[in-house]
Amino acid sequence: MTEKVYNNHSAHSVLEESLFESVEAKTPEYIKQNSLVNLDDKGEIVFRLKKEHLEQYDADKNPEGLNLKDWFAGYAKEAAVSTAGIRGPQNILYPHDTRFPINMVGIMLATEAKALVAKELYPDSELVKLAGCEVRYNSQEFLELIARVQAAHGIKTLVPQGRKTIPIWMASFLAFKLDLLGGEYITSSHGISVKNATKDLNSQGSQYLPEESMRFVDKIKYIFEQVEKNGYYDIKIAANDNPLISEELMKELDDGVKLYKQYLLDGVAKDTNLNLIKNVKNKIVIENVGGSAYRTLSKILKSLDIDSHFVWLNKEEDPFFHGIGKYDTDPKGNKTFYDYSVDATVISKDKDGKQYFPVIKSLKYDEKLKDYPLGTAVLITDPDHDRLTVCQIESTDKKDFLTSLGIDYVVLDEHKILTVFTANQSFLMIMDFWADSLKREGLFDKHPRFIIKTTASARSWDEWAEKNSVKVVNVPVGFKEIANVMKKVEKQIKDNPQKDVVVTDVFGNDINLGINPKLIFGGEESGGMIIGSEELIMSMAGRCAIAMREKSATEAIVVASALASFLEKSQKTMSEYLDEVFKKNSIISKFDIREDIAYYNESEPDIEKLKLAKLQGEAMRTKNDVFYLTMAVAKKSGKMTLEQIKEILEDTFKDLNFDNLEDVKFVGDGTYLKFSDKFIEIRPSGTDAKTKAYGAGSSKEEIKRFAQIMGNYSGDITDLYKKYVDMNLYENAKELSLSDYSAFTNKDANNEQFIVPDYTKTLIF
Repeated sequence: MTEKVYNNHSAHSVLEESLFESVEAKTPEYIKQNSLVNLDDKGEIVFRLKKEHLEQYDADKNPEGLNLKDWFAGYAKEAAVSTAGIRGPQNILYPHDTRFPINMVGIMLATEAKALVAKELYPDSELVKLAGCEVRYNSQEFLELIARVQAAHGIKTLVPQGRKTIPIWMASFLAFKLDLLGGEYITSSHGISVKNATKDLNSQGSQYLPEESMRFVDKIKYIFEQVEKNGYYDIKIAANDNPLISEELMKELDDGVKLYKQYLLDGVAKDTNLNLIKNVKNKIVIENVGGSAYRTLSKILKSLDIDSHFVWLNKEEDPFFHGIGKYDTDPKGNKTFYDYSVDATVISKDKDGKQYFPVIKSLKYDEKLKDYPLGTAVLITDPDHDRLTVCQIESTDKKDFLTSLGIDYVVLDEHKILTVFTANQSFLMIMDFWADSLKREGLFDKHPRFIIKTTASARSWDEWAEKNSVKVVNVPVGFKEIANVMKKVEKQIKDNPQKDVVVTDVFGNDINLGINPKLIFGGEESGGMIIGSEELIMSMAGRCAIAMREKSATEAIVVASALASFLEKSQKTMSEYLDEVFKKNSIISKFDIREDIAYYNESEPDIEKLKLAKLQGEAMRTKNDVFYLTMAVAKKSGKMTLEQIKEILEDTFKDLNFDNLEDVKFVGDGTYLKFSDKFIEIRPSGTDAKTKAYGAGSSKEEIKRFAQIMGNYSGDITDLYKKYVDMNLYENAKELSLSDYSAFTNKDANNEQFIVPDYTKTLIF
């Protein structure tokens, strides 16, 4: 096709063209004509924020209106609960469009606020941060704006060579390793193409907890107050070539590859694993969704001398993600642009009600993988390269066996199928393989071992851990929660190295991890994982960590590739190995499920329709959430009994059996129902109008039925509900739960303030 250009954006496919045309048509002319922040001006700029900008646009009364008060209300709301940075849709053609949650002005305001907070906390100090991004629309512009605003405040910003892409885990790793004040990373993980976000990384390389993010919220509030008081507030934007925006150190470190290689050699890339990969016969396929992982990961694999054993799909960077996950009809068959995201594990139903993987279908593996042999491992990573989906080509005669294990698959041809493992399944295999590796080397018993997992992750992980004398710490969803526990453990090791480390999990249990425990695995069901280190990881200035703070698909790819190579040598498939893991560890909860209930079409190009649909969807999401949440809060406070909760649930869901329900608890961001043979967790998305229903247990059909019915429930309260539930408690359950969450995160917290090091001794600029 002939490329069409829309406001400097070229459409490379008919589908992308249809998206651009829709956005162009839905963008008002006054927004098209108002550039607001002109980054084409590479010199110093001053953006004057005026009173008019805070109010709504009106062509006659307020033609300069940007409605920033409404934007800020949304920003503050998300900062209070967010699990993955401040994210949302953007106008991909006109990124200054403040009708959208992610926009140039909003990012400029947030960056200004963060810079002010940093200078207050560390006056008269040399402040150094990192800025990075993946491949999404406008990410390079956002990166430039962040770096230039920070430079105007005297904050040095390290950026990759050529200001190109790096993975989120590299930004996190370098923030810790180089003892930086933190970092800004632009991504929306595996979300739809029109979404973007700024993930704030603190000095540990971890995402900020909500209460930490509220400092920035308060500072934006202060900026608005100054505007109201003085009529304006000036934000300085440094010149694009300001020396405080530096590529020098990143060039010297090859954008972090040199340091990260050593980190891997000290961990998952030990000789035994590298030798396994070097002797693999079937090349391992890496599906590089969005293209941005290739730039860094290919260098790392080459530095480890294993790059020749991998084949890449989609090396080129593309903000439309090569059309992956995108269709010209919605799930109901209506003609419209629809984006399923790039999460390979998403399951949908076609118009005939048949289940399928829409993202994997769009990858066209029936063509791309047709010449690959049986046993080929396929590793799918997302645009910011922090999540991994593990797949393998197997024979069609394995269908019944796979079904018996709860493993889904895609038919490639009459002889081959592609198994698609959930992260719950693939990470269980990785855990087991890694533990066995440590045992073979005589290392496993040298330290007490533990894992950190989210409550929504597989129950089989807990069962495996118990069988292997590994302690488990359960936390709310979000990798920052895993990092928070890491820091608590590190503080106790530092303060009392000869004393047992005891941490409290989100269920309220005190977990004794023993003396100088080692993290064997940290992860979540959505595809993110990390492996702990045998030796403490040291930063340049001498800070110590038991593991890195962000999930890394590179770590996952190295250990998953070693596993695939080991199984090839043993002439076993991954599914056969999973069966072995289940059997040798007496796993009961073999099956897991996640139901995603979206209350609106995220791909709607009309922002006003999108806002209304999201608002209505959020009300539906919250109503569903509070129905369960109130009972959990009431039980904890002694205002309801388990038997009363059972009565309500049995009365509401007459097709479900609650006889063996053992407990109902709030777990930081959702309600967890523990049964003797399964769990069901109902959790509202922290960033969107969605409900997520998770389940794990001994029967896939049963947990699926529970998750679908309970996840899709309207939240309507029944007469029996009103009889047992205090309606005042119902109205305040959300607020009470946030207080409980705060108490969990703050208990035994490691609140040691970051000390700005002498960079002349730790870094070379």
